[in-house]
Amino acid sequence: MSKIDFIDYLKKIEVNERFIDKIIDFRAEDDILDDDAKQRLVSKPKIFYGREVINKAIAGILSGHHILLSGPKATGKNLLAENLAYIFNRPIWNVSINVGTDASSLIGEDTFVDNQVILKKGPVIRGAQMGGFVILDEINMAKNEAISVLHSALDYRREIDVPGYDLFKLKDKTRFIATMNYGYSGTRELNEALASRFLIIDVPIISNDNLEKVIEDDFSLEDDVRISFVKLFKDLEMKALNSEISSKSVDLRGLLSSLKAIEVGLDLYSALEMGILDKSFDSYEKEIINDVIKINFPQNLSAEEVFRRGN
Repeated sequence: MSKIDFIDYLKKIEVNERFIDKIIDFRAEDDILDDDAKQRLVSKPKIFYGREVINKAIAGILSGHHILLSGPKATGKNLLAENLAYIFNRPIWNVSINVGTDASSLIGEDTFVDNQVILKKGPVIRGAQMGGFVILDEINMAKNEAISVLHSALDYRREIDVPGYDLFKLKDKTRFIATMNYGYSGTRELNEALASRFLIIDVPIISNDNLEKVIEDDFSLEDDVRISFVKLFKDLEMKALNSEISSKSVDLRGLLSSLKAIEVGLDLYSALEMGILDKSFDSYEKEIINDVIKINFPQNLSAEEVFRRGN
């Protein structure tokens, strides 16, 4: 992508103009990436829409901080992380945290090479050495003793001391971007020592206007149909917030996948069954979701009527 195209992209996502020169300077600094790191560079991602949130995140990274993205499901936290890696031209190391995650999953573990014990470096060490963005997904699933090994990396020391091996210093461009959903089974409150090491950004639920933009980026729909898809998603979101249904069907990826299936010729109701309805396994909940679908879409709407004529 040319510099002009990149600046157009920044303007499209409404990046503060005061940040643009600083971002370009950050990207222009010389650094050396190995082949593995080069493969982890992010090609232009699907755009994250949310001017206030993305500008907070950019400011945090430019000021040298690590950031924690918190918020409910379907707010685009991982998509935002990908956009940030693209904006700053950094390779990504994704770490999916779960209750079984331990220190070795993050830092690395002993392995034998040529009859010698060496450290097989984990994603945190690799990301630190390459100045990458290390994405800690669902960080509040981790046990405190597992994540505590990162404390020295996340604070002013910016280093990781692995007993028996080396002291690993973080490259200047290294950033940790953590995400967390609240209310999920297995999650816990983030302890104060960990939370204090991040700038925390609360990512709100997607607005109607931004949801329309997300849909329009990939699909050319009839105006009334596009509005109906937005309304379907927001109706399900509201029912989940009111605890009438679980959040399983509030799935933006599922909504977009349904549109893809319709685009290749599947009927609308079958597509929504796969992408939305059947994400729930509770029969009573399914009845509620099915009613919401029927309210928003006529039973006989064909695939041809969903997309703009001529597309």
